Amino acid sequence: MTTQATGTDRVAVLYGGDSAEREVSLKSGAAVLAALTRAGVDAVGFDPAEQGGLAGLEALRPDRVFIALHGRGGEDGTLQGALELLGIPYTGSGVLASALGMDKQRTKLVWQALGLPTPESEMLGPDADWSGVAERLGLPLIVKPVHEGSTLGITIVETPEALEDAYRDAARFDARVMAERFVRGEEYTVSVLDDAALPAIRVEVPSGFYDYEAKYLSDETRYHLPCGLEAAEEARLAALCREAFAAIGGEGWGRVDVMRDAEGRFWLLEVNTVPGMTDHSLVPQAAAHAGLDFDALVTRILATAGRA
Repeated sequence: MTTQATGTDRVAVLYGGDSAEREVSLKSGAAVLAALTRAGVDAVGFDPAEQGGLAGLEALRPDRVFIALHGRGGEDGTLQGALELLGIPYTGSGVLASALGMDKQRTKLVWQALGLPTPESEMLGPDADWSGVAERLGLPLIVKPVHEGSTLGITIVETPEALEDAYRDAARFDARVMAERFVRGEEYTVSVLDDAALPAIRVEVPSGFYDYEAKYLSDETRYHLPCGLEAAEEARLAALCREAFAAIGGEGWGRVDVMRDAEGRFWLLEVNTVPGMTDHSLVPQAAAHAGLDFDALVTRILATAGRA
């Protein structure tokens, strides 16, 4: 993002909002706000759903914005575009990268065009040929809303008969729903900060599915740091994730989720341009393993706001 910060340097932390990820965003924002306050930054929390939307934000007259709004309305380019028009520098990716990153299907189209590995997928509709989809993609497969995060509305489908119900469940969250070939194997996530990859995390879930409960509520989910890969393999994974993030135009910070199959091949799943910053979140864990505590991480991310 290209607008330049002014002198007084008051920071508004945007969190909450009205997306399906509101509760997670409130936790992320509260943690970020506390870190900035500890660092001596003149920071104030702002929930657009409760404090008058963009008009309320403009009345605050912040010099910079730290975006901790997850999901639609915060992570999809609309907020970024509004802040561009208001001339307020903000953290993270710009309008195009935010919009692309929020759209799982179009992100995959970009990756495929560049020859980056991502599982085959199809868009679904209410009159889809369910048996045909299952035959083309194979079973099991994943059904997910195109524009949601935090694994909301995602289902692993084992039989063609279950596919329609999974579609209808995902359609409660988004009008656009996709089915994706399920990659059985190990799940990794790589955070990107200032164009560098932080240490990879291998996620292990007893249930085998890293869903909303496993992400934010369960104490049984295990995060392996170091991830267990050989150094050369982790370097290969890091390079792939940096390339995937750059492919959509990602800036500042973000996170890329990946599966590794039984043959050792990595498959890109999705990119997050405003990752979680809760006590269960992955970016802070990776940063800590690299020697960057939470407060230092937050100030590093804030420093990306307003760069030309």
